[in-house]
Amino acid sequence: MTSSKELVSVLLSTYNSEKTIEESLFSILNQTYKDLEILIIDDGSTDNTKEICKKFQLNDERILLFSNKKNIGLTKSLNSLAQKASGSLIARQDADDVSLPERIEKQIKFMNRRKLDAVTTRSLVKKNNKKRPGISFYIPNKLLINRKNPFIHGTLIIKENVFKDIGYYDERFYFAQDYKLFYDLLNKGYKVKTLNEALYILNTENNISSENLDRQNYYADCVRLGKIP
Repeated sequence: MTSSKELVSVLLSTYNSEKTIEESLFSILNQTYKDLEILIIDDGSTDNTKEICKKFQLNDERILLFSNKKNIGLTKSLNSLAQKASGSLIARQDADDVSLPERIEKQIKFMNRRKLDAVTTRSLVKKNNKKRPGISFYIPNKLLINRKNPFIHGTLIIKENVFKDIGYYDERFYFAQDYKLFYDLLNKGYKVKTLNEALYILNTENNISSENLDRQNYYADCVRLGKIP
């Protein structure tokens, strides 16, 4: 790449995402910010997700595709990608969500203007067009983080050296790894803000099951209480 812009490494983990991965990938490939490498790891899918990703890889040299022999979960999959990334900035994208075209460009401008270590955006929920976070957006993050996660994980952009400094995602957290990440960032004094613009569309149709919701809540409680799961 000949541009003087910072390279952004986009991390995307997939698992049985054949119904949503095409739209998700198109939304990243069509970003107005072009200096990207897109690292995809397939976490043991049993559908056609990996084959779909391979077709995209053939048409865009920015895509790097990896796969796990068996499902190891989001936390370890993302850490595996983070350690392969070449960019000075690390961005997230979920396989069932969509980024609006100017998402990354606007986040980087906001990040540089405010001298931030990490930035997220607000999002729209696909089925009802409601904005997230809602009213909690107006509560200071340092107050809110001890009660709930005020950030949308899929919208994250973080400096690679900061991500490395906190040890990437805490692999003891199979769930709520994003909550633990933001909790650690704020408690270490890093500057994290949310851009007050909805630049991401959340697909909530594939929400975690009620069984896993209990586990998610348990891990979130561990973050709040400073416990190790």
